[in-house]
Amino acid sequence: MKTLLPLLLISMILTTEFCNNSTADKYKYATDSSPFKPDSARTEATITKEETYYGLLTPVEICVIFNRLSVPYSIATLNPVSNRDLYLSTSRAAINTGIYGVDFGYLKMFGIGQEVIDYMVTIREMSIKLGIPDHLLMEPLRRVERDMADPEMITSLMGKAYYDIENHLRQSGRESTAGLMVMGGWVEAMYIATQLVYNPANPDAEVIQKIAEQKYTLTSLLSFMKNYYDDPVVVYYIKKLKFLNNYFDTFEIYFEEGDLEIDTARQILRSSKVKITVTVETVNKIRDYVAKLRTEMVIT
Repeated sequence: MKTLLPLLLISMILTTEFCNNSTADKYKYATDSSPFKPDSARTEATITKEETYYGLLTPVEICVIFNRLSVPYSIATLNPVSNRDLYLSTSRAAINTGIYGVDFGYLKMFGIGQEVIDYMVTIREMSIKLGIPDHLLMEPLRRVERDMADPEMITSLMGKAYYDIENHLRQSGRESTAGLMVMGGWVEAMYIATQLVYNPANPDAEVIQKIAEQKYTLTSLLSFMKNYYDDPVVVYYIKKLKFLNNYFDTFEIYFEEGDLEIDTARQILRSSKVKITVTVETVNKIRDYVAKLRTEMVIT
């Protein structure tokens, strides 16, 4: 299983055509104004099956996903870097390190500016609170400051930094701290998706489908978190995630027999035909609950 700072959207994009005609008709929503960017490398002839991610993603992969979205710039939606002084306990620092990591991925899609640097510096400060050796982030930061014009280098450096942080936590017997970082990142990714991509006033069938497919990712996240039941904070948030999962349990996702392919190495489901019984009311409940959970994580 891939770990550390999942995103949103984990299955939310990475394909060009997310809904077949029967799905679009079912929801009766216009899809000609979809917020997803087309993949210029693909053609109608080559697109045969959609891909749905059911695992957890790294910060680097989240950056790639955000670049596929026509998400409007809204730094107000992110967790302000000034909030870092609120996170005094290890658990809160871990959760919000995950949140800040996803915010960094979101900002990166708009280029390399001061905001990106601010979030990188904040991640470093949060890691110090977690007792993570300073050099794991200081060297990447120095290299970024020397060459801010290379976004791919920044993505690579930060990806390695997070990998090193996770390894350090595991090797020092703090697996639950790594688990809280994973959870914080997933919640932040879902928050950005449901606040900036999903429009309750004019729901898009493709977006609804991709939010619904988080049913799989949430299952993976719950399974991952259950490894750390010795931590009372983890237990507390597992209860929260299970409550959220109740909404996902109200609908089903169906694949045609013989059509589904499962790539366990990449944790991908491939199918050309899918039917989802989710309603707009359920998606709105998911959106509202994610917002409440995220607010609790960053403020209280």
